[in-house]
Amino acid sequence: MQINLNPEWESIVSEETQQPYFKELLLNVEQEYQNSVCYPPQELIFAAFDYCSFDDLKVVIIGQDPYHGEGEANGLCFSVNDAVRIPPSLRNIYREINDDLDSIFMPNSGNLESWARQGVLLLNASLTVRKDTPNSHKHLKWNLFTDAVIQKISEEKEGIVFLLWGAFAHKKGLKIDRTKHLVLESGHPSPMSANQGKWFGNKHFSQVNAYLEKAGKTVISWF
Repeated sequence: MQINLNPEWESIVSEETQQPYFKELLLNVEQEYQNSVCYPPQELIFAAFDYCSFDDLKVVIIGQDPYHGEGEANGLCFSVNDAVRIPPSLRNIYREINDDLDSIFMPNSGNLESWARQGVLLLNASLTVRKDTPNSHKHLKWNLFTDAVIQKISEEKEGIVFLLWGAFAHKKGLKIDRTKHLVLESGHPSPMSANQGKWFGNKHFSQVNAYLEKAGKTVISWF
């Protein structure tokens, strides 16, 4: 399988993409796509990097793996293609944005491409998944690559906001340098976590924009 990683990002993680494990990873992913129905489409596996350049990066949101239903995943965590029903976790994200920003607007699309184009890296820990089988590509060592991406961002950038939602993301962000970056943590926006009081009221979206504004950066338009 040919890697179609954005050239700018390729230069940032070139040491990683030359590692034996990464070459093995691409081979295993190619075999998975040949033998099973997998998501997102191969050309969108690295879409998170295509939409959000390293230079423009402001915010990192970490998800677990792509949506596993037909036609849903588009390479951005928590995001689905236009015309796909908005998943429950994303509905809860939208609800929190409304409450946090004192708005009454509910988008009719779950496509978060507009966030990515504003400098939000929507990064899943695993970039692929088998149809109807969540976390099915965890064994393919995607975590090694995405951990390296997070490490590079932490080391080479300053003033990035990392949004870590749920225990999985909290663990994923343990090595982020919190003296250089803002790390906001809460429960996951999934219905189970949200209904237990671990999501709503975290006010992450207003905190992101306040931090960016203080740093003289353009804030994120969440709608």
